[in-house]
Amino acid sequence: MTAKRTFDVLGGLALLVALSPVLAAVALSVAIGGTAPGGSVLRRRTVAGLGGRTFTMLTFRTKSPLAALPLLLHVVAGQMSLVGPCPLAPAHRECTGEGRRRLSVRPGLTGPWQISGRSELPWEERELLDLHYVDHHWLGMDLTILARTLPAVRRRRAARLPERVRPGRFA
Repeated sequence: MTAKRTFDVLGGLALLVALSPVLAAVALSVAIGGTAPGGSVLRRRTVAGLGGRTFTMLTFRTKSPLAALPLLLHVVAGQMSLVGPCPLAPAHRECTGEGRRRLSVRPGLTGPWQISGRSELPWEERELLDLHYVDHHWLGMDLTILARTLPAVRRRRAARLPERVRPGRFA
């Protein structure tokens, strides 16, 4: 097992244990909220993994960043990594041709695309960030990306809230 995979397994297990009350609360909230069509609290999406092998990626049916918590199960199972390229559908244009090399590593829970602006980035820039990661990744880069992920998610969340309701702001 490589250092990256060992880190993924140990980190994924630690996060699953630490966040298990949050996982349960989000699942219960989605179930009670009635927003789950057919009663399912999980959304299923087929994505391309390592070597192009497909798997069904599970996320909660909520629009919050907590929707991604079930992805930790995929990290522990070896289908995903804590850090890697953005998971894409197998038929996506970035999984073919030159972009196929992105399939030489596991897709990530987070990655350069997450800390660099995510949906605000032009698609071509996200593609370049993913391919740069594929070509140059190492454990130190993963640790840096992980350290920058939570602040990046918080910044985007704060940017969407009106000024008067931002956390830490007082009228």
